[in-house]
Amino acid sequence: MSGFYPYPGLHNIIRAGDDKDGDAGSVTPHTNIAVKPKRETKKPSMYKVLLLNDDYTPMEFVVQVLETFFNKSREEATRIMLHVHRKGVGLCGVYTYEVAETKVTQVMDAARQSQHPLQCTMEKE
Repeated sequence: MSGFYPYPGLHNIIRAGDDKDGDAGSVTPHTNIAVKPKRETKKPSMYKVLLLNDDYTPMEFVVQVLETFFNKSREEATRIMLHVHRKGVGLCGVYTYEVAETKVTQVMDAARQSQHPLQCTMEKE
């Protein structure tokens, strides 16, 4: 391979069809390609969104919150609301951090706007 090469370093590259004597294996072209190790993708941490019982928030409001912000059916929302009422705390769902944080904020804003002391928290699963 002789001739003019306008780009430095390209004279060491063997192109298809340039190997006249069949010994391309004996030539080691130099490249500047960096190979990054493949990273394993980790699953994101999950967070439980919890409703806390109080003696002032109407049960119907809690059911409405569960239906609106957590897409629960009327029956499931009622079951969760009764669990919160009897046990003091109830699980609304498990989400990634950002989604859980958004749902907690939505519930707290709705409770505040309706002047209810309902509390909603999140904790790492």
